[in-house]
Amino acid sequence: MEILYCYLFFMFIFSVSSASDPFSEALLSLKSEFTVPPDILNDWVIPQEQNPSPNIHACSWTGVQCDQNSTKVIGIDLSLKNLSGVLSGVQFNQFVDLIDLNISHNSFSGELPIGIFNLTSLKTLDISRNNFSGDFPIGISNLQNLEVLDAFSNSFSGSLPPDVCEIASVKVLNFAGSYFSGPIPGAYGSCKSLDFLHLAGNSLTGYLPIEFGHLQTVTHMEIGYNSYQGNIPWQFGNMSELQYLDIAGANLSGPIPKDLGKLTKLNTLFLFKNHLSGLIPVEIGNILTLSSLDLSDNMLSGPIPESFSDLKSLKLLSLMYNDMNGSIPEGIAKLPELESLLIWDNLFSGTLPQELGKHSKLISVDVSSNGFVGVIPPDICSQGALTKLMLFSNYFTGSLSSISNCSSLIRIRLEDNSFSGDISLDFKLLSNVSYIDLSGNRFTNGIPSDIFLASNLEFFSVSNNPELGGTLPEKTWSSPALQNFSASSCNISGEIPGFQFCKSLYSIELNQNHLSGIIPESLSVCNSLGTLNLAGNNFSGEIPAKLGNSMKLKSLNLSNNDLSGPIPFTSMEITSFLGNPNLCGAPLVTPCHNGNGIHTGMELRSRNHKIAWVLILSAIVVVLLASLFGIIYYRKQNVNRNWNLDSFGGLPNLTASDVLKSFDSIEAMESPHSSNSVCKAVLLTGMTVIVRKIEWGAKSSNLLMDFVNRIGNARHKNVIRLLGFCYDKNLGYLLYEYLPNGNLDEKIGIKRDWGSKHRLVVNIAKGLCFLHHDCRPAISHGNLKAGNVVFDENMEPRLSEFAFKTISAMESGEYNGVTDHELKDDIFSFGELVLEILTNGKRKKWGMSVQRTPKDVILKEIYNENEVGASSSSKSTQEEIKVVLEVVLGCTTSKVSDRPSMEEVLKILSRLK
Repeated sequence: MEILYCYLFFMFIFSVSSASDPFSEALLSLKSEFTVPPDILNDWVIPQEQNPSPNIHACSWTGVQCDQNSTKVIGIDLSLKNLSGVLSGVQFNQFVDLIDLNISHNSFSGELPIGIFNLTSLKTLDISRNNFSGDFPIGISNLQNLEVLDAFSNSFSGSLPPDVCEIASVKVLNFAGSYFSGPIPGAYGSCKSLDFLHLAGNSLTGYLPIEFGHLQTVTHMEIGYNSYQGNIPWQFGNMSELQYLDIAGANLSGPIPKDLGKLTKLNTLFLFKNHLSGLIPVEIGNILTLSSLDLSDNMLSGPIPESFSDLKSLKLLSLMYNDMNGSIPEGIAKLPELESLLIWDNLFSGTLPQELGKHSKLISVDVSSNGFVGVIPPDICSQGALTKLMLFSNYFTGSLSSISNCSSLIRIRLEDNSFSGDISLDFKLLSNVSYIDLSGNRFTNGIPSDIFLASNLEFFSVSNNPELGGTLPEKTWSSPALQNFSASSCNISGEIPGFQFCKSLYSIELNQNHLSGIIPESLSVCNSLGTLNLAGNNFSGEIPAKLGNSMKLKSLNLSNNDLSGPIPFTSMEITSFLGNPNLCGAPLVTPCHNGNGIHTGMELRSRNHKIAWVLILSAIVVVLLASLFGIIYYRKQNVNRNWNLDSFGGLPNLTASDVLKSFDSIEAMESPHSSNSVCKAVLLTGMTVIVRKIEWGAKSSNLLMDFVNRIGNARHKNVIRLLGFCYDKNLGYLLYEYLPNGNLDEKIGIKRDWGSKHRLVVNIAKGLCFLHHDCRPAISHGNLKAGNVVFDENMEPRLSEFAFKTISAMESGEYNGVTDHELKDDIFSFGELVLEILTNGKRKKWGMSVQRTPKDVILKEIYNENEVGASSSSKSTQEEIKVVLEVVLGCTTSKVSDRPSMEEVLKILSRLK
């Protein structure tokens, strides 16, 4: 008998010691479904133990949390592990005691496994920032202990789960940043414990549910950036605990309900980018806790309510882009916390409150494009915090004395007013200022000689100050950051000072003055110079020959001077040189001769240029072929290298190895799509993608990786999607969706009615506006043209080939951030593209020429191309074409600072129909 007991005991010990615990086995099974980077989850292994243990092996693993006795798994945190794959969810049945599950900030794809809903003890479920797609499965209500559900930034579609508010304990719901459609379920108004609701950035429609008025516990609600219909229900005023309400960009109309004034705990109210109309309710002034109020970009009218003077906690007041009028209440200037006053593009009038800036640390003031008069308030910078002062396009008068010593200023825009007197800015104190526009005023006594002391100054304009006079300061070009200098029509005389430090200088506009002497030879050292306008002066002598070698100079105007000798340029328009009777050579018809009547070397130079171009093109072809075979050879020689694949929702069930295998045969790679580093490839799944190869140095790695992730997570219906990024240490392949319906350049000649052209232009504008204004920081397209607008399966346009100028700068280690000038270049290209669409491709790259062509000539051509007659039925179309042409003219103006933003452009275009 004792022998039997001993045998049974031995068998028990053996069975315990030889069997792995089911929790660890389930986790290893889960890991087998991941694509895991080599240095992640390396400790997820079961040791070969000699002695039995009742504890769970996985309790010591990365991301696994157990109870005190190590007998239950209560938490799994795999966030930020760069994991990917499709989850089956079968393993979740094992974790009935799990309280917290966090798999956020990874690249999991496919449908959300319904097995998660078997985790009935779960309190926190965080699946945010992945690429889960398809419908959100029914069954979330099984998790009756759930308090936090965060599904932010995925690719879910279909309806919002209607049963989530059957969970009485749920406090946080975040379904933002996917593609959910349809209305918000009215049942969401029955969430008894809800504190935080975020549904923004989807494709939701329908009316806002009046049932939200029953939410008595919610403190934070973001439901904007969708496409609802109707107005804001007055019942929203019953959410008595609400502290943050954001319904921006939501297509709402009608008046702002006065009942919102009952939200006495509210500190943030964002209703911008809608179609709200009528007066602002005076009851909003009852929300004494209000800190941020943004009602901009609507159709609101009437004055600023006097009751706003009671908002003692207000820091941000933004009412820009409306139709409001009247004067600013004096009490606004006395608000002790006010930091930003943004009311531009309205119909306001009168003077600014003279105590503005005296009682609070103002940071930003923008009252431009109104009808204000009077002087700049004397204390506007007295608190030393003002960084942005935008007063342009008003009727202000007086001097700059109140801001002359304002060392905190970064942007100063005072153009198109009636300021007078000296430019009394102390540049040695303005060490932070980067942008100054004083154009279109009545300043006198010349440009200050200490302008070069503004070490961060990038943009400076005093154009159209006809009484300014004086000469250009000797050290004008010594400001190290200077990019744009504009002083046209200022009655300036003397000579242009020499150039020594002009590494960043991009644009010089000195036309219509009384400058004389020669064009300095040293101008050729300004390697970044893209625009040079010296027209309408008294320059003499020859054009510096070295200036003709500039590769970046795109816009040149030397007309109406007294220049002589040969023209050292081969690709500039004839209008750049007219009015100089002693100039010769192409593009003028006057040939250059020496004293014996023999032609100079201009013809030889032209022939040499042609030969050089042939050699350059031949070299490019050789490099292309070498690069193509080099890529193939490189892949074959490096199949065992360490590659990773970041999927952004479009490459389910693929690994880095799968992608690389798709490149093994030359047949998989077709001819370049639109540039020498872009090819079309067929993946192992049969999916066709566009592939772009990039390389980078060690110093650029983190920066470039972050940028690629930003592009991968940037989703807009008019921007082509980045599906994945396959990479190793210094080499990568960007994998974009392939759209087989061609590009705009191929289809530009197709006859379209005016409505179709308008929709095409608006959708292109939406895509570019998204890159410029919805991406933070902004993304520059860098190469907007018809060939880079492709069509999806519904023939809707999508922007492609964007941001590669930025990526190239990162590859070479020369990236310093996206500049305002790069965004303005995009806008110039947009104007050219719109004109190309209007003329059915007849006017390509016609940006500069359109400025010099009479408007009636252009309109006649556009009317003819669009078969718009003179009948009364065509009158509305003619008026709309005129508006679009004005947009083109604004986008392509040579003065970069005068070009509108894409937000402004889109707003004008969208209002047409």
